Amino acid sequence: MSRYTKKDILELVEEEDVEFIRLQFTDLFGGMKNLAITANHLRKALDNRVTFDGSSIKGFVDVEESDLYLYPDYNTLAMFPWRPQQGRVARLICDVYRPDGSCYEGDPRYILKKIVSEAEGMGYTFQVGPECEFFLYHLDDDGLPTNITHEQAGYFDMSPLDFGENARRDIVLSLEEMGFEVEASHHENAPAQHEIDFRYDDALTTADNIMTFKLAVKTIAKRHGLHATFMPKPRNGEDGSGMHINMSLEKNGKNAFYDPNDSLRLSREAYWFLGGLLKHVKGMTLILNPIVNSYKRLVPGYEAPAYIAWSAKNRTPLVRIPATKGEEVRIELRSPDPACNPYLALAVCLAAGLDGICNKIDPPKRQDMNMHQLSMEELKDMGIECLPRNLMDAVHEFEKDPLMREVLGEEVCRKYVEAKLQEWEDYNAQISEWELDNYLLRY
Repeated sequence: MSRYTKKDILELVEEEDVEFIRLQFTDLFGGMKNLAITANHLRKALDNRVTFDGSSIKGFVDVEESDLYLYPDYNTLAMFPWRPQQGRVARLICDVYRPDGSCYEGDPRYILKKIVSEAEGMGYTFQVGPECEFFLYHLDDDGLPTNITHEQAGYFDMSPLDFGENARRDIVLSLEEMGFEVEASHHENAPAQHEIDFRYDDALTTADNIMTFKLAVKTIAKRHGLHATFMPKPRNGEDGSGMHINMSLEKNGKNAFYDPNDSLRLSREAYWFLGGLLKHVKGMTLILNPIVNSYKRLVPGYEAPAYIAWSAKNRTPLVRIPATKGEEVRIELRSPDPACNPYLALAVCLAAGLDGICNKIDPPKRQDMNMHQLSMEELKDMGIECLPRNLMDAVHEFEKDPLMREVLGEEVCRKYVEAKLQEWEDYNAQISEWELDNYLLRY
């Protein structure tokens, strides 16, 4: 049920002196797009009569079928606190439709809504809490981003070691003005690395919030003369940024993952959901870790997972069961990074978990040792597999998993794979500094 009606929005825009409304949507690869209209044209937008050229959006329709429509979701109305308070700017997140009134099947928000609807048909609400990490770096003299920082702060450090504390505080205050319930914020392990955690919510709201979060972080950082990046691994030899996803299913108002009689307080549904995640994680990795740089993070020796295993005690495996009390029990998937499209990422996670429940897929034996201290021979003997090692490996695993095509659709899969193959080819054609350092003199 919508929190706002059309009348509510029109009245609120007038009362709050809103001059511009940004109609936002997300492309196939997680990029936020928007069309700005003035308040005089808001009624037209609320009547779903605003069109745009879909062929100009990467991964959307071809030029022969370019017209698409934006249908605002009334629940997503929010003011931008960083814009002027006179002649304010608001936003509405939109769904994308075809001219005949049907949902555009390549809209990432639609893809998530579709699998959420399937879960609701089974009686479940998918609850998600993300842990979004990012870096704050200096700009150069031309205002362009660098990966340079002069701080040496580490985990939970504070000012004066933490140079980004003021920027992080302003980001939190801006998010709260937009309706976020921020639970915690802190400096992370690597220099200039930060994390802000906001309260869990249903999957669609959480995906919307992740997109809004990224926009707010980048906007406020720039006001502090900094560049915020969600690039997974911007500096060699340091931890990269992840976006751990904490998941649970709610049924009849209660956490369906909770069983007080189990040693880990996990229900049978939770174990099956976990089994589905582990079964499909190789195929999902292309969505969860979507760029060449993602795989520089997924290597042994850092905070990120490299092996397909789960644990209730340590943070090195792919999946962790956090220590919680009562019905707060959840499953934490640690491989996703913030470069992913959150709508697609949550869609494949939910689909994999539901497949586990429907087919009663039990997870393998849990592994509580430090995975990074095991040799490849030991891992092989234990039957523990690795995540895809690079983008091309992830493409191959994605194409082998029929569930990915079921969730995303044939056309989206084709366009996504084509784009990622081209990205891999472009990357392989480049000469890196590592090659120059190691080969130029020797050969």
